[in-house]
Formats: sequence, structure tokens, C-alpha cells
Amino acid sequence: MVFITRLFTSSKWLLLLLPLLLAPSFAQAEGIRVVRSEARLTDNGQLAISSRFQTDLPDQLKQALSQGVPLHFSLSYQLSAPTIAAYKFKLGQIVGSDNSVNYKLSYHPLTNRYRISVGTFSTEYNNLNTALRGIGAISNWKVLSSGALQNESPSNVKAEIRLMLSTGQLPRPFQINALTSQNWRLDSGWQSLSISKD
Repeated sequence: MVFITRLFTSSKWLLLLLPLLLAPSFAQAEGIRVVRSEARLTDNGQLAISSRFQTDLPDQLKQALSQGVPLHFSLSYQLSAPTIAAYKFKLGQIVGSDNSVNYKLSYHPLTNRYRISVGTFSTEYNNLNTALRGIGAISNWKVLSSGALQNESPSNVKAEIRLMLSTGQLPRPFQINALTSQNWRLDSGWQSLSISKD
């Protein structure tokens, strides 16, 4: 009888702790995760980046999107090695060198379609899941000035990419939500690029 009582008591604690143990996995269901992050070191000393991300929007952002609020995402890269090239890269950022690609996701209720715009180029999609696959997807994006990594081996080069929701481009009331709610802060964090040679 004592054994059964102890088993029931420990099981009761396990049942109480189970939701806490599972909570992180539910929390990670929404956000941005890298699926592909590769770069080729070209013959002229540049990096050619190819990436793909999986983006899952929280319900609040889906609702805002369906009400006509466009969502802006930014795909950025940074160079952290070799040291001299990384220093030049950081100096270039200070003077205004552009190191990002900006995506705009919008919904058009008349056509019931989603649109992704990158600069003047845009593509339409029938559903949100398909459209989200296009956010952060890029192939052969040549970055750095020609010759920046000339004569470097891929093992000496370290670079990262990051995809994030640009909350500063949301309308004012939504910017306040972004400051107070974790759901509005979508960010993959810096992800290492797997670098190979042409």
C-alpha cells in the first residue's frame, strides 16, 4: 500500500511537471529556422550565398497580415574571418555599404493571394505557407567586393546570415505590440554559412 501511495504521489508530480517540460517545444513552433545556409567562395574573391528558411508566424501576425498590414523581413550577412577582410566589412557597414536583402510580404483580399516583393520584383502565391517559403530564400547572392577574399581557402572564411522581421517598418500601433510581445520578435539569430570553393 505504501508503494502504491508513493507511486501515485510521484506520478502526480510528474503530471504537474509535464506541461512545463513540453512548453519550450511548443514555444519553438513559431519563429524562423534556417533550412539551408551555404556559400561558395568564387574565383574573384566574393561569396555567393544560398539560403532557405522556415518561417512560422504567430496568430497575431497572421491576423495583422490578413487585415492589410504588410510584414517586412530582412536577410543580412556578416563576415567574421579572416580578420582583415572582416575589419574592412565592418568599416564598410559604418559608411553605409548595403549588406541585406529586404522582403515585403503582403496579402490582397480582392484576389485572396499573398505577394512577396524584393525591390521591384514581386511574386504572388495562393497560400501563406507557400509564400513564407519565399521569405529569406535566395540563390547565388554575390556579396563582398571583388577580390575581398582572393587567395583565401574556405576553411579560413567564417560568415553568417540572419533573417528577421523588421518591426521598425510596422505601423505605429503594431510597433508598440512588437516592443511588448515576444510573438512579434521573429529572428533566426546569426547562422553559420557552410562555405565551399568554386
